[in-house]
Amino acid sequence: QVQLVESGGGLVQPGGSLRLSCAASGSIFSIYAMGWYRQAPGKQRELVARVTSGGSTNYADSVKGRFTISRDNAKNTVYLQMNSLKPEDTALYYCKISVGVELIRHYWGRGTQVTVSS
Repeated sequence: QVQLVESGGGLVQPGGSLRLSCAASGSIFSIYAMGWYRQAPGKQRELVARVTSGGSTNYADSVKGRFTISRDNAKNTVYLQMNSLKPEDTALYYCKISVGVELIRHYWGRGTQVTVSS
C-alpha cells in the first residue's frame, strides 16, 4: 500500500512560478519511476514530466525549457518546478509512482489544481 500526497498548487498570474511537491509513504519497494501528469476539463490526461530510478528524465514538448522535475530520495519526494506559466498550463496535476521489479504497480495521488489567470 502506497499513498501519494501532492501540494503546491494554486492561482498564479501568467509568467509566474509554482513548485509542486509529491510525498510518497507506505510500502515503498524498488521505485521504478515517478512522474507528473495533468488533465484539463474536456481533455485527456497527459504526461508532463517523468524521472526514472536511473535518473533519466523526459518532458512534454509544451513544457520543455519551462518546467523541471527533480527528486529527493531521502524524503521519497518528487518536485515539479514550473516557470513562465501560461494559461494553457491550467489543469489538475497528478503525481504517479511506479514500483516493483518484475511486476510493476502504479499509484496515483488525488491531484492538485493549478490555475494560471489574470
